[in-house]
Amino acid sequence: MATIASNLQAVNCDIARAAEMAQRHEQEITLLAVSKTFPAAAVREAYRAGQRAFGESYLQEALDKIESLGDLPLEWHFIGPLQSNKTRAIAENFSWVHGVDRLKIAERLSAQRPQHLPPLNVCIQVNVSGERSKSGVAPQELMPLARQVAQLPQLKLRGLMAIPAPESDVAAQRVPFARLRELQQQLIAQGMALDTLSMGMSQDMVAAILEGATIVRIGSAIFGSRPAPRAS
Repeated sequence: MATIASNLQAVNCDIARAAEMAQRHEQEITLLAVSKTFPAAAVREAYRAGQRAFGESYLQEALDKIESLGDLPLEWHFIGPLQSNKTRAIAENFSWVHGVDRLKIAERLSAQRPQHLPPLNVCIQVNVSGERSKSGVAPQELMPLARQVAQLPQLKLRGLMAIPAPESDVAAQRVPFARLRELQQQLIAQGMALDTLSMGMSQDMVAAILEGATIVRIGSAIFGSRPAPRAS
């Protein structure tokens, strides 16, 4: 487990270097430790090393961890596929949802968010690469969806998220991230108060930071090789 602390330190150094290349402050970038499939003990060790935000994709596994780690002030982000039968548990237990791409799901999350909790932070997922296999709203459909999501009372639309098609070099990786940034700027120009670009993982984090990422999602570089997931 001591490796988690050293891995976190290395990832944070990589973020700092990328921020310097982009002429940005590293404090502008949040490291989201993707803890899906890793045990609660690994999350606890990462917390001891200073990490606070954790990303989960498998709901039942996440709920088990949230319960067992309830003594820690952790910020939980749901980053997996959103299904109607899971929205209530997500709305009740998470602070962030990164993959909203349908109004129906957003409406359910808002309606099921407990009134005593602050609004649920959400990002709209955009399919910037146009891949049929990828979730996400098409860029040309983003504006009307964003306007509708922004009006929901128990949600706070924070920004956009994307998982582009993999590319091998930084220049190619930057293209879809630049497109996501441009889309965010278009929404801001329409009066939306957005501050988040959730984009970039281990293999393309530098390109994402160069294009303005404010949240990067890193898993195996922190926790090691990923074990097989439990049922969601």
